Amino acid sequence: SSLTTPRTVFDYDMERGGRELRKRYAVVGDFDPANYIAERVHAVASDGTRVPISLVYRHDTPRDGSAPLLLYGYGAYGISVEPHFVSNRISLLDRGFIFAIAHVRGGGDLGRDWYEHGKKLYKRNTFTDFIACADHLVARGYTSAGSIVCYGGSAGGMLIGAVVNARPELWRAAVAAVPFLDVLNTMLDDSLPLTVIEYDEWGNPNERKYYEYIASYSPYDNMRAQDYPTMLLLSGINDRRVQYWEPAKWTAKLRTLRTNDRPLLLRTRMVEGHKGASGRYDYLRDVAIEYAFILTCHELHANPERA
Repeated sequence: SSLTTPRTVFDYDMERGGRELRKRYAVVGDFDPANYIAERVHAVASDGTRVPISLVYRHDTPRDGSAPLLLYGYGAYGISVEPHFVSNRISLLDRGFIFAIAHVRGGGDLGRDWYEHGKKLYKRNTFTDFIACADHLVARGYTSAGSIVCYGGSAGGMLIGAVVNARPELWRAAVAAVPFLDVLNTMLDDSLPLTVIEYDEWGNPNERKYYEYIASYSPYDNMRAQDYPTMLLLSGINDRRVQYWEPAKWTAKLRTLRTNDRPLLLRTRMVEGHKGASGRYDYLRDVAIEYAFILTCHELHANPERA
């Protein structure tokens, strides 16, 4: 699998070195991998660290800064974000979007050290890495400031909250799915099911150094009066990892603080948990809502020749 290649199974002949295609997962429509380009580039973070970015786009997408771009990030728990194939993205790519993954510190993309330098007292590296990736993509002509949709979920939703606080002018819109936004208050409440075991990731705010550091980046605690991008926040009432009130509190506070009136949407599903819809195909309705929001923000419509 790759950003342009569906999951594929081969038999490999160890003696002759040849391979035989056995199975390639089907993609609906007239999908042709040759129509898409995958790249890997690097941004330079504020401390000089080179941060990888994985990209995919149609071969005819302009590289003059005019293309809209969806930038995804996570950066927590040492989890690597693999640049694998997702058929849903084709609908965005065929409408002129570039899709990018920022492999920020806090994930495991470049090993244990990459993870260690994005947790506890190094957590802000995750956010500054993501912003450096956005700035790099603008500088290289993939997109322009104000044409980027940033997307993240759970701990990646914390990332989204932090970067819209820090650099709101970069983003056309932001999607935060089950976002961990109220970090300081949550980590101070040891009655919640995950708080104590999460000390190893964020630090224990009952210790002064961790309290002050978490307070310096916790998205809910660092909102301020400024223009914010269009936002979509998604939550589930049965979420036991990130409680539904975190995005609800963010939405309420943002309504009182922001200095513009761009759309601010909160969607709380009354039957879902942290992983979204549980039905085999129900998750596609959630994807459709997210993509409809993203496309509406860019006022894009399907090209009839590619529909």
